[in-house]
Amino acid sequence: MTPDLLYSEAEEDLRAAVRSLLTAHGAPASVLAGAESGRPYDTGLWQPLATGMGTAGLLVPEKSGGQGATAREAAVVLEELGRTVADVPYLTSAVLAVRTLLGCDTGRTEVAALLTALAEGRQVGALAVPLPTAPGAGVRPSVGAEPAGPDRALLTGTVNAVAGAAGADVLLVPTDTGLHSVDATAEGVTLTPLTPLDLTRPIARITFSAAPAALLAGPDRARSALEAALLTGAGLLASEQLGVAEWCLAETVRYAGERQQFGRPIGSFQALKHRLAALWLDIASARATARNAADALATDAPDAVIAVAVAQSCCSEVAVRAAEECVQLHGGIGMTWEHPAHLYLKRAKADATALGTPDRHRQYLALLADVPGPVA
Repeated sequence: MTPDLLYSEAEEDLRAAVRSLLTAHGAPASVLAGAESGRPYDTGLWQPLATGMGTAGLLVPEKSGGQGATAREAAVVLEELGRTVADVPYLTSAVLAVRTLLGCDTGRTEVAALLTALAEGRQVGALAVPLPTAPGAGVRPSVGAEPAGPDRALLTGTVNAVAGAAGADVLLVPTDTGLHSVDATAEGVTLTPLTPLDLTRPIARITFSAAPAALLAGPDRARSALEAALLTGAGLLASEQLGVAEWCLAETVRYAGERQQFGRPIGSFQALKHRLAALWLDIASARATARNAADALATDAPDAVIAVAVAQSCCSEVAVRAAEECVQLHGGIGMTWEHPAHLYLKRAKADATALGTPDRHRQYLALLADVPGPVA
């Protein structure tokens, strides 16, 4: 079946609504102010986005309190969030945490209650795995579980570089005996903030010391749920990277048309025209790969793993290149804290290491396609 890379009317309506909300909220100017405050995320934006618009439950079936949409709609939301580098836990909660729960037995009371709470935006979740973990690599639990009753355990161990842990209400923790949920404020849970490159997506070290937990899935079910979550996260991250790149190009073109040098706009110089035209072509390719990955995830296509690897191989590098061009072609103002260009460069650089680097995805793609891969 040929993938549909075009946006549907419903997807364009969703984009318009999300963009209107972000514009009214003042992003990315508000993001710049938030980066200085050290907040875990923008609660003033998250509530209307997640609860008011219902985007937190796009991937969740209606019977579980969600919207019953697909990865295509979630990709549109992430594109718009990428355009504003909004500091909201959409990727970590509405994608990674939600997709992990969907991979568990949703008929279990504990799982169903958590899924509904996340879908309705009443709680924020975080998957306690290092952010650089790539799909296909397997999650090696660093947390042990000691039985403490029926479907209950005490967790002990440490997980580094967890995105979205700060400000989360519930943590989904892979252990040696399966997947457990832990109240982020429970006794025995310690969050140590780490210094991130991207200030809009804080990371933390989580230490568990006999922390009470509830079992959500056994080892086999947990492994498949985690793999599905990482694959979905990586595929939809490509859409966020696309949004970052599109803003950088649009902002650079706007600036090049206004900035005067030698009595004429710098955008009229041939060398800059060529650079911006080449970047436009790269972004067009990135858009195709990101849309293909979102469509493959939405339709459960048999080649979804390949589509995600291709998207990440392309979109990670295009986002970084677009952000670098944005900073450089803005000249001196692009190097200042007051201009938001640095937020996009940091997001692009951080995203390039999240859920697998481009090289890691190319190596995995070579393995999937059974062709010789890059030699380290």
